[in-house]
Amino acid sequence: MEIDQQKANLKLSGTFILASGSPRRKELLSELVSDFQVIPSTAEEIKIHPEGPVALISENAKIKAGDVAREYPKAWVLGADTLVFLEEKPFGKPRDMEQATKMLLTLSGKTHTVATGICLKNISLNKDIIFSEESFVTFKKLSGEMIEAYFQVVDPLDKAGAYAIQTNPDMIIERWEGSLSNVIGLPVERLREELKHLNLGS
Repeated sequence: MEIDQQKANLKLSGTFILASGSPRRKELLSELVSDFQVIPSTAEEIKIHPEGPVALISENAKIKAGDVAREYPKAWVLGADTLVFLEEKPFGKPRDMEQATKMLLTLSGKTHTVATGICLKNISLNKDIIFSEESFVTFKKLSGEMIEAYFQVVDPLDKAGAYAIQTNPDMIIERWEGSLSNVIGLPVERLREELKHLNLGS
């Protein structure tokens, strides 16, 4: 996965924990941070926020980071939440293949937003850094046959919006704007800058 040429150049002082079991986020973080632990949050996420989808993902990232940080108060904990949405309507992980097909048909031929909320939390330092990043993805005009062929090579059931931009994107995606790593699940470029601002990177 060629997201960033500066590989694992941040050697962080102290313990750093990724509060996510996502293999995609783990791989992306390893592009940036040389040593970290993976301890997935078991906290229940909220499904709706009165201020919309960006506020929703930011709050869920905060919930996830807080859940793990309570057990490891001296560590820096990273919580993340990614959501696909079209005109404020969220597209989470589909419950079955029928819903996955409906999602892609709805997104067909349109430009949607992919946003990731991030929370960097350290209880012992009383630090909560929360931010979000947005990217924009435009789908090709998709037929049922195109979607069926795509699902032969990509399992949509564990992916927000029922697709993965890093796997066979030419089958369904016309173009994207913004951070590619953000669409996959972790905005590496923005995260690097935030860590440097916190003086965590050497």
